[in-house]
Amino acid sequence: MKKYTVFHSVTAAPAVAKSKVMRSGSLLKIGLDIHREKFVAVAQYDHATARPPQHFAPAEFVPWVEARLREGFQVHVVHEGCGFGYGLYRALLEAGASCYVIAPQKLDEANTRVKTDGRDSHALCLRLDRYLAGNKNSLAVIRVPSEEEERARHWGRQREQLVHHRQKLEAQGRSLLIDHGLPAPARWWRPQSWSRLDKLLPVWILSHLELYRPMLLALDQQIRTLTAELEKAAPVALPKGMGALSTVVISREICDWQRFNNRRQVSSYTGLCPGEYSSGAKRVGRSITRHGNSRLRAALVELAWRLVRYQPGYHAVQKRLTVLAKGARATRAHRKKAIVAVARQLAVDLWRLHTGRCTPAVLGFK
Repeated sequence: MKKYTVFHSVTAAPAVAKSKVMRSGSLLKIGLDIHREKFVAVAQYDHATARPPQHFAPAEFVPWVEARLREGFQVHVVHEGCGFGYGLYRALLEAGASCYVIAPQKLDEANTRVKTDGRDSHALCLRLDRYLAGNKNSLAVIRVPSEEEERARHWGRQREQLVHHRQKLEAQGRSLLIDHGLPAPARWWRPQSWSRLDKLLPVWILSHLELYRPMLLALDQQIRTLTAELEKAAPVALPKGMGALSTVVISREICDWQRFNNRRQVSSYTGLCPGEYSSGAKRVGRSITRHGNSRLRAALVELAWRLVRYQPGYHAVQKRLTVLAKGARATRAHRKKAIVAVARQLAVDLWRLHTGRCTPAVLGFK
């Protein structure tokens, strides 16, 4: 008589687990620690003891998984998100395995103060075993964007990187001018400012600034081109103050507004929720968690400040105008807390708008 075991089958984006009957001896769970030169894997067959760590060259791991799949195993792989992108995740899915990418976390649960690749892989394998058994809190599985979403998102991120490079070169030129007690306008490389500086500055300083100026002008042109491309993708009708660039950047960092089921998930993803450190009767509030997408968080705060000026009737702004209005008597700390609260509510309201749960008029937008 054949024996059957009931496991829970899940997908990469954790949904409600569905029961599935499979033949005993067919489940392979792999905890994987990824590096550029090597992969370290710990495998567990069904509910047996996890095997010792195995080392693979990056090109060898997927063929090894494919061989296990041909042998009849149902393969589940878990690894931490890192700077190597999602190529491995997509290759494993294409091969027929299930792959889970999780947020980086501390894996030394026993606090042994010993960290090795083998120990990390072993901890990941054990957590995967608990996850597949139904304990969804054992892994913090992240949503992997599609290739189309990644390409669209890269436009905004590349523009942000170019702006950062421009700021660095601008600061280097201004520091040279300030060190010698000379005028240092904010956009010193642009034609209008440069025509004035050309008549005031010594020749030797001009020669040094000429090294930066072509790069700054080229960055200016590239940033304008990327900005125009991003603004083309914005909706035609936007509430006043919600710029086309900010709207597109926020939407592309979210990737898919339908991924959230409720407002708590939206707020958590922004990392704008207040932290807490409490025990017993003692309750201590902390700063925001900063959990989630940092680029999205910066864009939301920037947009929130713009709404204070252009949309004072917006319900989240209206409640805090006594703190955020120009000339309001409030400390810097109070203003920061208030604008974070506006940005958090704005993220929730944008989710409601993009999913059709409400209209701009209901939120008080002009």
